[in-house]
Amino acid sequence: MKTCSQNCVYCQLGIHGKATLERREYVPFAEVIDELRAWLAEGGTADYITISGSGEPTLYSRLDELVRGIRSLTKLPIAIITNGTLLQDPEVRRACCLADVVMPSLDAGDAETFRLVNRPHSKLDFDSFVRGLIEFRGEYSGQYWLEVFLVDGINTNSDQLANIRAILERIRPDKIQVNTAVRPTAEAGVVRVEPGRLEELARRLSPRAEVIADFDRTSRRASDIPDAQVLVEILRRRPCSLSDLSAALGYSADLLQPILDELLKRNSIRRELRGDTCYFKI
Repeated sequence: MKTCSQNCVYCQLGIHGKATLERREYVPFAEVIDELRAWLAEGGTADYITISGSGEPTLYSRLDELVRGIRSLTKLPIAIITNGTLLQDPEVRRACCLADVVMPSLDAGDAETFRLVNRPHSKLDFDSFVRGLIEFRGEYSGQYWLEVFLVDGINTNSDQLANIRAILERIRPDKIQVNTAVRPTAEAGVVRVEPGRLEELARRLSPRAEVIADFDRTSRRASDIPDAQVLVEILRRRPCSLSDLSAALGYSADLLQPILDELLKRNSIRRELRGDTCYFKI
C-alpha cells in the first residue's frame, strides 16, 4: 500500500487512495531496526542503506530517530530518496540533514505542470515546494542528488526545460540525474523519452546532468530465471502486485507468474484483491 504526498503519473506503485501530508509512525520503529539488525548479522552489505519506503519516506514521523538508529548499527552510508515536497518543513529538513545522501525530485518548471505530472496533495504549493528544495541546499552539507523525471509531451518542451534549468541553478545540487519511464507506470498513456533524445534534453537542463534511466533493465534473457526467495523477501517488506514485482526486478510478468503460483501452493505467500488489483503478501 502506497503512502505518499503525491500521485505521480509515472509511479510504478500505482495510485492508491488520496495523497496525504500526515506525518506519523506508519511502520513500527522497532520492526525496522530489528529487520536491519538481523540482515546485518547475516552478513548483509550494500553501497548504501536507503530509506525510501512504499511512498514518501519523509511522512515517517520518526525519520530522525530512524537515521540515528541505522547509524548506531552500521557504518554504511545512509541515503534518503524523497519527492522533496515536505522539505519546506524545517523538522523534515533537520531529519534529512542527518543522512549522507539525499535525493529529491523536480519534475516541473511551473505549478500547472507540477499538477499534471506529480498530482500533489491539494495543500501543496509549487512555489513553497521549490523554496523547500532551495532552503535544504543551504542547510545540508551532505551529497544533494536531484532527479528530474521527464515524461514525453508533458515536461519536455522548451519552456519547461528552461524553467526547470532556472530552478536547478537556484538549488545548486551536487548531481542532476535525468530519468524517464522505463518501468510500468500508474498511467498507461505515459510516454518515455527515448535514449538519444533523453541525452539531448539532459544537456539542455545542465552540462552536469547525467542520464540514469536504465533502458536495459526490462530486457533480461528468457533463460535468466528469477529466484523465488528474492520475491519472498520483497513481499516480506510490503505487498506487491505482479506489475510492481516486474518493475522492481526487471523480469516479465510471464516469468514471474509461475513462481508466484508455486509460492501460493506452498502457502509461502498469500493473495489479496484491492479494488481491481491483485496483491501478493506474506
